[in-house]
Amino acid sequence: MRKMLAAAVSRVLSGVTQKPTSRVLVASCNYSNDAMFAIKKCDLYRLEEGPPVTTVLTREDGLKYYRMMQTVRRMELKADQLYKQKFIRGFCHLCDGQEACSVGLEAGINPTDHVITSYRAHGLCYTRGLSVRSILAELTGRRGGCAKGKGGSMHMYVKNFYGGNGIVGAQGPLGAGIALACKYKGNKEVCLTLYGDGAANQGQIAEAHNMAALWKLPCVFICENNLYGMGTPVERASASTDYYKRGNFIPGLRVDGMDVLGVREATKFVADYCRSGKGPIVMELQTYRYHGHSMSDPGISYRTREEVQNVRKKSDPIMLLKDRMVNSELATVEELKDIDVEVRKEVEDAAQFAMTDPEPPLEELAHHIYCNTPAFEVRGANQWIKFK
Repeated sequence: MRKMLAAAVSRVLSGVTQKPTSRVLVASCNYSNDAMFAIKKCDLYRLEEGPPVTTVLTREDGLKYYRMMQTVRRMELKADQLYKQKFIRGFCHLCDGQEACSVGLEAGINPTDHVITSYRAHGLCYTRGLSVRSILAELTGRRGGCAKGKGGSMHMYVKNFYGGNGIVGAQGPLGAGIALACKYKGNKEVCLTLYGDGAANQGQIAEAHNMAALWKLPCVFICENNLYGMGTPVERASASTDYYKRGNFIPGLRVDGMDVLGVREATKFVADYCRSGKGPIVMELQTYRYHGHSMSDPGISYRTREEVQNVRKKSDPIMLLKDRMVNSELATVEELKDIDVEVRKEVEDAAQFAMTDPEPPLEELAHHIYCNTPAFEVRGANQWIKFK
């Protein structure tokens, strides 16, 4: 009798789980199709006008941006966990807190445009088209990773995305080169070249500015200013913290990098500027990272826990978008919670894959270095003895 009762209850519960209450509410709610929001005015340099101070957000775009930012956040938190469990080794720089930058930039350009960035690249990897599974598997060095387990945290690539670069500031000249190719081909494409506030003091960034201005390259130089270069506050490292003016002879603007809509509109503006043939432009995104510089940095030796918590409470990019959408009836709290659950499941599934997928075999270690696949040989201390 008890078994029959338990079976009946199980069937009832399974029927309930197939139709979540929130889904029923979603179907019956009357949502707004779009809403207009004010965005912070950008600081301008050598520009007569800048991006608009209002923008329209559609319900479809709002839900997409929310899901993407939550995915990046959850993916980075999972990477933190996998690193502490020693599934991820070596360098690992997380970007949680900076989600509005990667999502807003992608929303403001075309898929055919180009992006290159620093080693803090996971968010841009995802927004450029890589799956969470391929990113986490690359972090754990598995065959299913986007670089087949050989690139790791700083060296991930996908179509029109040129990495993660491990050398501070090295992506500056490379981005100018990509923009040169765009101009040479005459395809009206642009290249977003990202670097941090620490790299802004690199000489090669200034050299790239000079060449891009001379040749009027369609290059958007983007400084992600998260206020700390490694563990050094910007005021202690830079004689001028107005990074959007660092181009000197190149126009620039400073944007609220915690507002995904502000980043989107500013990116549209700078992309149109470059496409019109006016040459390069510098954009500073004022943002903040919750983690330390890398996983070896606890992030609280040069700033207080209270400072980090204060940013979380007042300026968190996901919270800001969520409040806007709920208050303007573009979505309900329940609907956004459903997205949170789906994102958590996606990230958990990807993490399981990243922990169980096999590592690349030793015989493939030298693959993809040359255009063909030569036999792999290691020369020992005695140059006449080779090990296979």
